[in-house]
Amino acid sequence: MRFIETELPGAFVLELEEKRDDRGFFARTYDAREFEQHGLVSRISQCNLSFNHRRGTLRGLHYQGEPTAEAKLVRCIAGAIFQVLVDLRPGSPTFHRYVTVELTAANRRAVFLPRMLAQGEDGHMLYTASFADSTSTAAWANWCWTAWKSAIRLPNCWRSRV
Repeated sequence: MRFIETELPGAFVLELEEKRDDRGFFARTYDAREFEQHGLVSRISQCNLSFNHRRGTLRGLHYQGEPTAEAKLVRCIAGAIFQVLVDLRPGSPTFHRYVTVELTAANRRAVFLPRMLAQGEDGHMLYTASFADSTSTAAWANWCWTAWKSAIRLPNCWRSRV
């Protein structure tokens, strides 16, 4: 895998290194040792599947607070996801900044979110989390109630979906 750090420290876009032959390809999508070598949380406690019936559905900006803050590895398994990452780490030099990444079934990219980064998405995705969901620490910033909706620059191809 190739680890490409984003403007938010600790958040990475992961690209597959495909081993191709006449049948197709094989690629590793997760390797605890490689994650540890990059200083990333390698523990997986839960694996989740998210699907939205309508294109352009934004569920909000999700994160889980301390003491069960979770790191996530997110991958699109069908169609496309416009992934928004927002830094909610107190004291972080990039606090309240965001980055966007387009994940598609075709580009096969994934994104790693360290603890206390909120993420919002639409589409059909599979993601792993370092802690199981906790109703006592789960939090989200509703997409419609925050300034993020107007602040986040959607690519032209996504504007008609929202």
